[in-house]
Amino acid sequence: MQNLAYNLSYWERETFLKDIDVAVIGAGLVGLNAAIELRRLNPTLTVAVFERGMMPIGASTRNAGFACFGSMTELLNDARELGEDEVLSVVDMRWRGLQALRSLVGDEALDFQPHGGFEMFTDDDEDMYKSCVEQAPYWNDQLLRITGHHSVYQVADDRIQSFGFQRINHLMHNTAEGQLHTGKMMQALLRKAEEAGVRLFFGAHIERLEDHGRAVNLEFAFGWTIEVPKVLIAVNGFAQQLIPGLEVMPARNQVLITHPIPDLRIEGTFHYDQGYFYFRNIDNRILLGGGRNLAFKEETTSLFGNNELIRSALVQLLKTVICPHCTADVAYWWSGILGLGPGRRPLIQHTGPNTVVAVRLSGMGVAIGTLVGQEGARLCLQ
Repeated sequence: MQNLAYNLSYWERETFLKDIDVAVIGAGLVGLNAAIELRRLNPTLTVAVFERGMMPIGASTRNAGFACFGSMTELLNDARELGEDEVLSVVDMRWRGLQALRSLVGDEALDFQPHGGFEMFTDDDEDMYKSCVEQAPYWNDQLLRITGHHSVYQVADDRIQSFGFQRINHLMHNTAEGQLHTGKMMQALLRKAEEAGVRLFFGAHIERLEDHGRAVNLEFAFGWTIEVPKVLIAVNGFAQQLIPGLEVMPARNQVLITHPIPDLRIEGTFHYDQGYFYFRNIDNRILLGGGRNLAFKEETTSLFGNNELIRSALVQLLKTVICPHCTADVAYWWSGILGLGPGRRPLIQHTGPNTVVAVRLSGMGVAIGTLVGQEGARLCLQ
């Protein structure tokens, strides 16, 4: 293989890479929002975003585009584990993050669709469903204070037949959820960053960094090293590659999308098996992903790739539950890398005098990515 290492020229140092005040590592949802916010807070700053891929491919362009803040079972499970106050605080962050994203980019640019979300319950989930129904009025009162929506969670069993599902006994509708087009979202954010005067560098893989107190050295895969005053790391599931020992673990998710399906009746976002599986309609296709709970150990990885056990389970779910009465052939597959950790809160903190991380989005990047980026930017300037 050809050795791609080469020295920077004088012209490159004196133009593209000169006088950078803040380097943002990662051009995903968090990184771009952080860069935009840095320029808004201080328009005199020179802000540069470095992305290792030709596009932001970790999770920001590989998620399902769910504008969600928590299914009923997720809230109940988290409340038992973390306490009600913590759960409501996290839901509030997710809701505010969604509104901040919509305000910044605009619903038209996001292709935002307020169709709501649905949680699915099978025979095995009967006790869980009854618990959700019993506690829905209480949680609806709590969520009214956050979302302004009355009766967020509603029983929607009457829609099972119209959607064409098989083996589903109950549906719980989250009326405040929505969906968006992930690709259009990222294109719009890139335009916003360019309009804000942010320098964008793609194919710029930073392998190591050293915060030596006065500034931060960034070492690129090409063999370059540059020094910048401040760095904000926004690479989520890949964060340990730059900050070893950081409390964020990668988690791979498998995703498929079908060929177009004539007269597809599914509308909205759907959560199955306590949210470990999820699907939606996009361009008359089914986008279906998840199943990480079938192979936690194997899917705790930052490597893109396949898991045949999970793929088989996704196809089985597609053909027996979601689309049992139609031909739903898979068009293509991909995988994405999430960043998980203890609790549900993102990790926004200094890891050195001049280095800030804004990572660990716990599969809720669309909901909280804008706020995480903005909070990371403010911390970076303190």
